[in-house]
Amino acid sequence: MRALSITALILATPACADPSVEVMHFWTSGGEAAALGAVRDKVVAEGVIWTDAPVAGGGGDQAKTALQARIASGNPPAAMLMLGQTITDWAAEGMLGNVDALAETQGWDAALPQAVKDWTKIDGHYVSVPTNVHRTDMIWASKAAFDKIGAAYPTTWEELNALAPKFVEAGIIPLAHGGQAWQEAYMFEAVASGILGAETYRKALIDLDDATLRGPEMVAVFAEMAELRRMVDPNAPGRDWNLASAMVINGEAAMQIMGDWAKGEFTNAGKKPGDDYACIPVPKAKGDAFVYLVNSLSLFTQSDPDLIKGQEVLASAIMDPAVQIAFNQAKGAIPARTDIDLAAMDACAQATSVALKTNDAAGTAVPTFAGTHAANAAVVGAATDAITAFFNSDQTPEEAATALADAIAAAR
Repeated sequence: MRALSITALILATPACADPSVEVMHFWTSGGEAAALGAVRDKVVAEGVIWTDAPVAGGGGDQAKTALQARIASGNPPAAMLMLGQTITDWAAEGMLGNVDALAETQGWDAALPQAVKDWTKIDGHYVSVPTNVHRTDMIWASKAAFDKIGAAYPTTWEELNALAPKFVEAGIIPLAHGGQAWQEAYMFEAVASGILGAETYRKALIDLDDATLRGPEMVAVFAEMAELRRMVDPNAPGRDWNLASAMVINGEAAMQIMGDWAKGEFTNAGKKPGDDYACIPVPKAKGDAFVYLVNSLSLFTQSDPDLIKGQEVLASAIMDPAVQIAFNQAKGAIPARTDIDLAAMDACAQATSVALKTNDAAGTAVPTFAGTHAANAAVVGAATDAITAFFNSDQTPEEAATALADAIAAAR
C-alpha cells in the first residue's frame, strides 16, 4: 500500500496560519450530529476551520456515491466517514495518508484493541482515526409498552414472537422498522448472530461457506425474519432509522432491532436506560455472540499544508479521551480507546463495554456483515438485495436462503 505520512508532509512544507478540515459523513440524525459536535468543538478550539459536509442516508450509500464524484473531480475531502473494507479498498488504491507519527507519540497502539486497529491501521499505517465501537445486534424496548402488557423483556426468539399479538391487542406496533435495504441487512445480521452463534456466523458471513449459506440454520434465520416482518406496520417502507427509533421513544412501538447508534436518539430525547427503555442483545439461541462495527474518519492525501495540519488536529481531537467520552455519550456507542474510565457513561454503554471484552476474550466477537467489515461491498450489496427482496415479499425462508447463497456466489 502506498501511504503518505501526513506529519512528513507538514515538515516538508511552510507553516500556514489558517489550517482547515472538511469532514464528509452521514451522521445526520440528532444524536449523531450532537456526537460529531464534540469533535468539531475541539477542532475549532485548536484554531482549525471546520467545514461540515453531511450526506443524508443512514447506511452511507449516498455518501459513497458523493465521495466517488469528489474523487473523480480531483477534490477528495480531508476526512471521510467510511466503514470496514471500504477503508482497505481506498488504502490499497494509495488514496489515504496516515498519522503514524502522531499515533506513535500519543500511544495509540496501546490504547486501541485489535478489533479497532484491524479497521484503522492498514498495512501498518494509521490511515483512519476511530471514534467509537458499535454493537449492532441490539433490541431497543419501550418500558412503557412492556409495562402496558405486563410482559418481561424477551430472552428467546419464541418469547419475542409470542409478544407480538399482545402488543397489537394493546394498540402498540410490535416492531418499529425503517423499510430501507440497509436497515434490513442489519436486522438480518442481528438475527443471524442470535440463531447461528459466533462460529456458524463466521462460516456463513465471513468465510461465505456455500453449504452453510444454503443450510437449515440459514433457513431458520429467514424463518425468524418472516416472523419479524409480520410485526412491522404498513408505513415502514422508506422510513429513516431514527424515525423508527422515535416510535419506540414515544411509545407508538414496543421494540426496534438496530445497532446501538439508536441509543443516541434516546439520549437526545432525554430518555434514561432502565427508567424509559431497555437496551438488550437479541436472543442468543446458540451460545453468545457480539457483532461489532468500528466507526472512523479516514484521511485522504492532501497537498495543501493547511489541510494537512487540519487533518492532524482532527486526528488528535478524535483520540482525546474527553472527546471520546462526549462523542459516545451522544452517539450511543462505546469509546474506541480501552484505557478510558467509563464511569461517566450510562448503564447501556458500560454493559456493552463489558460484553465486548468478554466476547473478544472468548472468540465470540464477530465483525458486522452489513457494515462491510466481514465481507466486501460487492458481496454485501448483493446479499442486501436478496435480504430486502425477501423481507418485502412472500418469499419462503427456503427460497430466501437459496437466493442469498446464489447472490453471494455471483458477487465473489
